[in-house]
Amino acid sequence: MAYPTDEQIRIRAHKLWEQAGKPDGRDDQFWHQAETELREMEDLREISREPPPGVLPG
Repeated sequence: MAYPTDEQIRIRAHKLWEQAGKPDGRDDQFWHQAETELREMEDLREISREPPPGVLPG
């Protein structure tokens, strides 16, 4: 599984912070939310590449 890079997380966290009205003191919250979202998106991408259950690849 490929994990999001710190740069990808930073960009997403900044966007979330802006959307929330740029509140002070919630850096960790936005970082965690961004990291979670990006990991979930990567998980979905990997799942979508897998063949459906019961179907043999190839």
